Amino acid sequence: MAAENELWIQPPEVVRLFPTFVWKRRLRPEVYQPINAAILDRLDEMRRGLPALARGEAWQSGHGLHEQEDLRDLVSCIDAAVNAALAFLRVGYRQVLTTGCWANVNAPGAAHRMHAHPNNFLSGVYYVQVQDGADTINFHDPRAQAAIIRPTVTELTAYNTDQVVISVSPGTLLVFPAWLPHSVDANQSGLMRISISFNVMFAAFAQSMGQPLWGEQ
Repeated sequence: MAAENELWIQPPEVVRLFPTFVWKRRLRPEVYQPINAAILDRLDEMRRGLPALARGEAWQSGHGLHEQEDLRDLVSCIDAAVNAALAFLRVGYRQVLTTGCWANVNAPGAAHRMHAHPNNFLSGVYYVQVQDGADTINFHDPRAQAAIIRPTVTELTAYNTDQVVISVSPGTLLVFPAWLPHSVDANQSGLMRISISFNVMFAAFAQSMGQPLWGEQ
């Protein structure tokens, strides 16, 4: 039997099929600090008179934050990130609408179960207040059939795992396919975890064919 390296014309080539992208950007401090201050002021106003969140509780705002004048700088950053993602994907139809933008406030112990965002093309999240113990998001393999056989592995890699954990910090902005399942682990810190989620859809579809299905966000 010939030695293994004598069997092949060249070293093995790994062909990556159907890649899934998550675009991660971090705003400069001089950009995100005033944006975060405006968001916190807006949330304080929206939650005025509401009881404080108990451990394990979460609160979401309405889905129209992108229409608030005092958050226009955040919307500009979201628009820029979305346009960059569409350009990367070589999407020809670039007329898109933000179909929803809302705040997530997670008290210590609160989590978001796995979900996706139907009737949208792209989704994303912007991080306002995250800290050690509350500074990650999980993305899950959308191919259910890939888990039919689960052999033990000697080391977890990007090629054999069914979950990828991405670390975030204040000023981080993520954009990802709306169909990509994602979740957030329980807030293990002693502070609130605050983020802004958003969805984007092609204008013609959003206006005439289908409205977003919010479900469990």
